[in-house]
Amino acid sequence: MGCGTVHIVGAGLAGLAAAIGLVGTGRELVVHELARHAGGRCRSYFEPALGLTIDNGNHLLLSANHAALAFLKTIGSEEKLVGPEEAEFAFADLASGDRWVLHPNKGRLPWWILSKARRVPGTRPVDYLSLMRLLPERRDRTLGDVIECEGMLYERLWRPLFLAALNTEPSEASALLARAVLRETLARGGSACRPLVAQGGLGPAFIAPALDYLERNGGKLRFDHQLRRLELVGEKVRALDFGEDLVTLTDADSVILAVPASVASLFLPDLPVPTKFRAIVNAHFKLDPPKSVPSVLGLVNGTAEWLFAFPGRLSATISAADRWIEVPREVLATKIWADIARLTGAGDELPPWQIVKERRATFAALPHENAKRPPPQTRWRNLFLAGDWTATGLPATIEGAIRSGNSAARLVKTAAQARSLNGSGRGMRS
Repeated sequence: MGCGTVHIVGAGLAGLAAAIGLVGTGRELVVHELARHAGGRCRSYFEPALGLTIDNGNHLLLSANHAALAFLKTIGSEEKLVGPEEAEFAFADLASGDRWVLHPNKGRLPWWILSKARRVPGTRPVDYLSLMRLLPERRDRTLGDVIECEGMLYERLWRPLFLAALNTEPSEASALLARAVLRETLARGGSACRPLVAQGGLGPAFIAPALDYLERNGGKLRFDHQLRRLELVGEKVRALDFGEDLVTLTDADSVILAVPASVASLFLPDLPVPTKFRAIVNAHFKLDPPKSVPSVLGLVNGTAEWLFAFPGRLSATISAADRWIEVPREVLATKIWADIARLTGAGDELPPWQIVKERRATFAALPHENAKRPPPQTRWRNLFLAGDWTATGLPATIEGAIRSGNSAARLVKTAAQARSLNGSGRGMRS
């Protein structure tokens, strides 16, 4: 019996992680991608309005993101993520003018909340204990049902943290997903919370090295290759219909569907998937960042929530940005720049800019939407799912996308082992 081929449909991070997880298994790997480029939301491209290469979206990783870090180590680009030696997060409150640095200590015992120099100004150590209500696992409720979503600590820390992670207004977001974020970061101490940024771009860090790694290891990449239909017969996918190209599958072949939720539901109409989404808006400004601006700055009481300093540009991110989608781009750029000018002293004149609006950036991290996320297994024995919208236990993040690809790859390996054992058993009985 041959090892067969694994067809991965979708060359976003989930699909690439699945393919990389199957390197060395003896399977032929073919990645099919609708677009002419890989990466999905995690990609870099040249923006003519700025004369610079920018990322499709700004992404902050943490040292706790073990799947993402292992992915980068495998493809040989882990050095492309940079960050401080310890967990430090600079913040600025545009309403009060206050600035501070959140500095959790390395160990699990959070003694940093006892230090005024390390915690959020205007808060007391006892205020932080309220988040312990999230730690016991209960039925999914909203974060607002579990903690009070108001007050100095909420506005200056919990809201920015959970808004960035969940891309949903925290008060209405899933408490289970907020719990997952907390357990993997602050609950593990500052050693899990070091901020890491791809200063040279997401594409050079995650995508280009991944494609190179796959090609070096015999993987095939087929761009501009749109899947039209899955031919489902009995318990298996029997063919992949790409229009003029029909790929018939053998019993040893597998398929990993690593496409957005809305696309997966077209191929599998009975598949439960999230149906509500939230937008993200990124603003990019061409200028050399002032030395006073840290690589990542949290903004409180501003239009955007996070400001990133990259070589030659400043980039700001608005999460859960549905309310800004219809605002004219120049109005939005002017408003965001006014905040940046106040913070940096860079002057009121608007530099060259670009606004990137992504209407359906992530699924809405609401309790009922989280409950719709399907597992990576399907009822077809050779078909598996990958994507940050599947049931990873995490919000829709880079880490969640990569973990989903890893899970799909493990399932393919397990199915192959079971098939091999069954084949051996038949041979023995005969």
